[in-house]
Amino acid sequence: MSAVRAALAAAARDHRALGDAEAVALLGADGAELEELAGLADAVRRARVGEDLTFVVNRNLDGTRVGDPAARGLLHDLVQEAAALGATEVCVQGPVPASAGPEGYLELVEAVARAAPGIHLHAFRPPELLEAAHRRGSSLRAFLVAAAGAGLGSVPGTAAKVLDDDVRTALNGGVPDLPVARWVETVVTAHEVGLTSTSTLVHGGPETPAQQVAHLRLLAGVAARTGGFTEFIAMPSPAGPGPSPRATRALHAVARLLLDGYVDHVQAAWPKHGPDLTEQLLRGGADDLGGLLLDGSLDPAAGQEAGTTLSREGAAALADRLGRPLRQRTTRYGEPAVP
Repeated sequence: MSAVRAALAAAARDHRALGDAEAVALLGADGAELEELAGLADAVRRARVGEDLTFVVNRNLDGTRVGDPAARGLLHDLVQEAAALGATEVCVQGPVPASAGPEGYLELVEAVARAAPGIHLHAFRPPELLEAAHRRGSSLRAFLVAAAGAGLGSVPGTAAKVLDDDVRTALNGGVPDLPVARWVETVVTAHEVGLTSTSTLVHGGPETPAQQVAHLRLLAGVAARTGGFTEFIAMPSPAGPGPSPRATRALHAVARLLLDGYVDHVQAAWPKHGPDLTEQLLRGGADDLGGLLLDGSLDPAAGQEAGTTLSREGAAALADRLGRPLRQRTTRYGEPAVP
């Protein structure tokens, strides 16, 4: 019996008891074995979260562009426009410029909250959280408490790349990156003050399948400790050719198996995968589409992914092909207070 076939049999018996070597073997599944793996992952998805295909309506804004005090009026208008268009979430990507001063990050949070009370602000990766605390001369926890009190709702669990210090150094051009231990400490502290976060893996670069499995195990360990991850998102590495569709499907399926009971939702990040692969991922363990990414008309280029949009009609058509109901969600997977 091949290693993949033996691992599939083990997953069918009890996916929660899979060993690391079995998980590594499953990452190499192809052909009929890949289809069997996808079917197992989809059954686990169905048992864990049901049949709904979920999405959030959000707007991405570039922190460098809207974080300067001179752009506060523009930020106010962009957030109001997003809320008027039905967005329940505003995501700020990237650092706030130094010109914003020591309280620039906190003031951005306050500005978003003033513009649209009740909208969910999803902002600031771990390196930016650490920078924000450093600028104001406070501890990380003190900044997070202040930001949560001012209206920050969640933080992106990005900048994770691969949670292995050697791989992170390689991906950073040979220069040490934010250490894994510091990344984990930052995310755990955010969870402890009541903020949720996403969890991510950038795959298809220099990492090995064993390092991918170790990354997933580490995320499961954080989730077991804090319960703070809302979803898992795998993204293709920009380093080299990136992952194949086969490898992408296998990783999403294995993530569903290894994270079951720790992270409920697995996202098929449609802007990263394209329509065909996204549909395959949603048949192989993933349950969420992520954001529809509104651009608006006031300043469509204000977000880092401007021009990348998915309409409700497109999402509904995908749900129809899957034979699953489409449901709009909030950032924390609740029901939005919008039509």
